[in-house]
This record gives sequence, C-alpha cells and structure tokens, in this order.
Amino acid sequence: MKETRERTVGELAEVVKGRVFGDPLMLIRGIASIKEAQSGDITFAENRRFLVNAEQSSASAIIAPNGATGEVAAQVFVKTMIAVDNPRLAFAQILDLFAPEQYLARGIDPTAVIGSDFRCGANASIGAQSVLGENVRLGENVTIHALAYLGDDVEIGDNTVIGPHVTLLRGTVIGEDCLIHSGAVLGADGFGYLTIGGKHRKIPQIGHVLVGDHVEIGANVTIDRARTGATRIGSGTKIDNLVHIGHNCDIDEDCIIIAQVGLAGGVEIGHGAILGGQAGVKEQAKIGPGAVIGAQSGVMGDIPAGAFVSGYGARPHKEVLRTAASLSQLPDVLKKMREMEQRLTALEGENTNLKSQANKDA
Repeated sequence: MKETRERTVGELAEVVKGRVFGDPLMLIRGIASIKEAQSGDITFAENRRFLVNAEQSSASAIIAPNGATGEVAAQVFVKTMIAVDNPRLAFAQILDLFAPEQYLARGIDPTAVIGSDFRCGANASIGAQSVLGENVRLGENVTIHALAYLGDDVEIGDNTVIGPHVTLLRGTVIGEDCLIHSGAVLGADGFGYLTIGGKHRKIPQIGHVLVGDHVEIGANVTIDRARTGATRIGSGTKIDNLVHIGHNCDIDEDCIIIAQVGLAGGVEIGHGAILGGQAGVKEQAKIGPGAVIGAQSGVMGDIPAGAFVSGYGARPHKEVLRTAASLSQLPDVLKKMREMEQRLTALEGENTNLKSQANKDA
C-alpha cells in the first residue's frame, strides 16, 4: 500500500502547482467527491456552481479553478482553497497520492509454478498459485497477482502490473508501466476458419500480441494473437472492460476504446481515435487518426481522420442528428400532408363543380 500519512494543504499545492488561499498547514487525511467528503478531506470544484456546493460540503479544503478567488471574496467563502488551472487534473494527481499501491514488492510466493530459463529484474512480485511457462522474462518491479498464467516466451516490461486471473499466452509481449486488470486474456487464437464443402477448417494462428508502454487493459478484455506477425496495441492506449480485439488488429498510440467494443480481424485504428461503448468494426476497416466512433455504431467501411460518426452503418454524426431530428417531426409532417390532401381533394371537387356549371351555362 502507498503510505497514507496526512499531508498539509501546502504539500498538496506543491504537487499540483497551485496557490493556497487559507491555511497551508491544514492537515488533509483523504480526498473525496463533494457529496462524500468529510472533515479532513479535500474535494474539487470545476466551476462556480460546484464551488458553491463544495463550500457547503463537509470537506476541509477545496481544489478550485484559478480566478475563483474573486468569487470567494464576493460570496465570503471560508474554506481553504488550492487554486489551479485544471481542477480535474489536480484532483487526479492528489488521488494518486492516496491511492493503494499497485506494485507489491512481496517476492515470489512459494506456491507459484515457474518454468525453466526464467529471468526477472529486481523486486519482482509473483503471487500465490501463479503459473509461468518456460523462457518467461520479467522486468524490474513487475507485479504478477495471484492465479495469473503466463505462457512460454512471455515478456513483461518494468513496473507493469498483471492482475489476478489474467492469462498471457505464448509469445505475448507487454511493455513498461502497463496495467492489465483481472480476467483479461491476451494471445488466444484468432478466429480464423476456411470453409470447404460446408466444413470449417481451422487456420493456424502463429503470431503473437504486442502491447506498448503505459497501456491499461480492462477486466475481461480479449486480444487475439495474430495469424502471422503481431496484433499490436500502441503505447498510451486505454482499453475499457469487456472489449474484444480480433487477430492482426493494429491500434496506434493514445487511443481510447470503451466497454464492449468489438473489432474484427485486421482493423487499423489511427493515433488518438476514440471508440464509444458497444461500437462494432468490420474486418480490415481503417479508422483514421483522431476519429470518434459513437456508442453502438456499426462501422462497415473506412473512416477518415478526425471524423465523428455514429449510427448503423456509421455515418457523419451531424447527418445522424439531422435525421433523428427529422424523424421526431415525422408525425407533424404526416398530419400536414393529410390536411393538404384533404384541401387538395376539396379544391379538385370545387373545380369539377365549376367546370360542370360552366358547361351548363354554355
């Protein structure tokens, strides 16, 4: 666990590069949301409305946006504040100070099973009943939690944490400072079959999974090994729970992939792209850098860089919004059309009567 000693407001301000208004020697024991904060906690407020709520909370101190001091003077706020440019970032930085330590320097549990030619850096921690295959390589300060399985030829970089019940199959390579949560499976066979005469013949999957640095992979994520070569996850990418990534996908750096996304084989995702929850992407599709795929979208083709698409199949988001707005107006449009039809029928009747009268007069 990280040391959780009390910290002064002044010490916290140094961490977040903020200015203190009030008592810099006030001791802070924890950090909490506005609703949950108690005496001794620090909370944060992003704007004036939240600042008012934070002042009325039980928190002892507030992380506030720069410029809030004028509002404080005008409204006679009394709580100690740390003023920063980005309160949400400062909140995250202080959370890190109070968070439990992911790395556990506990050595190798005697119940762990380790294959031949095992090598690891200093301060490795391998939990109870973990199983490591042959030729496994661990960097410094690596934590393998209980009941994890690492297959033959797996490599893990410095400071990476592998959660309980994680499975890293043959040849999987994980970079530095990664966090892989419970139940994730990396390196299972890709879904590859050749149908001949109505029978499905398995295509061997002989590649591996390659994960860069500073990657976080959520609980129960599955990332398939490549048919040949590598299924690649770029450095800085964050993957939410229950995501499936098919064989030979190539995900660039700093992407965000939210829960229950499914990527078919061979999908390419450009730098910084964001995929909303439950989006699905067909095989071999290319999503450009910076593109945003809306939740529950069905991507059936390539998406250009910087585009924001949604719907099934996914179309430009503004077009989807216009279509949705039009659909909401459809009942009124149909009502007006019926009224126009009735008026037109009446006019046609009047016209027929006028023609008939004109013929009689003639």
